Amino acid sequence: MDSRHLTLSAVLGGALLAAPALADDTAVTVGMIVPMTGPVASTGKQERAGAELYIQQHGDTVAGKKIVLSIKDDTGAADVTKRLAEELIGNDHASVLMGFGLTPLALAAAPVATEAKVPEIVTAAATAMITEKSPYIVRTSFTLPQAAAPMADWALKNGIKKVVTIVTDYGPGADAEKWFGDTFEKGGGTIAEKIRVPLKNPDFAPFLQRVKDDAPDAVFVFVPSGFGAIFMKEFTERGLDKSGIKLIGTGDVTDDDLLADIGDSALGAVTTHHYSVAHDSPENKAFVEAFEKANNGMRPNFMAVAAYDGMGLVYQALEKTKGDASGDALLAAMKGASWMSPRGPISIDPDTRDIVQNEYVRKVEKRDGALYNVEFETIPNVKDPYKAAKH
Repeated sequence: MDSRHLTLSAVLGGALLAAPALADDTAVTVGMIVPMTGPVASTGKQERAGAELYIQQHGDTVAGKKIVLSIKDDTGAADVTKRLAEELIGNDHASVLMGFGLTPLALAAAPVATEAKVPEIVTAAATAMITEKSPYIVRTSFTLPQAAAPMADWALKNGIKKVVTIVTDYGPGADAEKWFGDTFEKGGGTIAEKIRVPLKNPDFAPFLQRVKDDAPDAVFVFVPSGFGAIFMKEFTERGLDKSGIKLIGTGDVTDDDLLADIGDSALGAVTTHHYSVAHDSPENKAFVEAFEKANNGMRPNFMAVAAYDGMGLVYQALEKTKGDASGDALLAAMKGASWMSPRGPISIDPDTRDIVQNEYVRKVEKRDGALYNVEFETIPNVKDPYKAAKH
């Protein structure tokens, strides 16, 4: 047994030994681990705001328990995330972990959640296999296969025959490349080239020149939330916006939070995703109005909605358990939960603990001088295709 395992066991052992003494405690701590600094800090900012808005709207007490939200900056590092998860459970007696802006960070916390038997609600990271890494992981964000496969179907139906794919080179990028590419080729399309761009310090310019040389009907892109502005700037600088090559992808590239920064170069981009600030429903209109009011006019994006729903899942589970915050009780209550989100109807698949939700095909348009992802087609109740293929 190495020293790291001894440390983990010691921290968690303390928490578990203390559990009986805390059984009648009136507080339930939700430990939120998100990137508050670095290139994907927009994710942390949105997640925090979404979780805080839910508490503000629904009160900080549920089933007799006071909800305490403890927010930690993962700094984008897996070792920091693991240490924070251990400290939140061992020192702060967190009943739930939440957040995880990138896949490696969600995976770093997985063994901690398993050993402590504490639910880990993933409200950002989107690689399909994450929920398989611990029986205590539940997801309220999305999976890349959920968004990428419908995009391929739409492209095939709309005269797109030849595509180059560009993805960021880590788990979600590999998922996006595979599920778009396999679905597109199965339907008779051609993938001219598959390009992967480094996650750290991405420079898209040389890759975009290759796209131009390949002269496809469209380029399919996946980049993490926060990187869309860099991609679109270089897409325009290389003249691809005027080349006749369509821009298609998953919704991360036209993130609602960053559309104003991206500017008119995003006009006409078609993406598939589960949330747009322009989603036309009474629930979303109320959510957007309250979110902007609480955050100095900041627009909510899909990360904010996932954290808002993550907190909603905690409340729903505590109501069901009548305040029992033990890990196994909460987990059982979360499986099969369903409700109406600002994004539309959602549920937690009881078998996979992954989210089931609508996917929307959207196009970037200008309305009242501002850019929006305007939905024009709905694919209802999409399960994660990766797990559906395995079961």
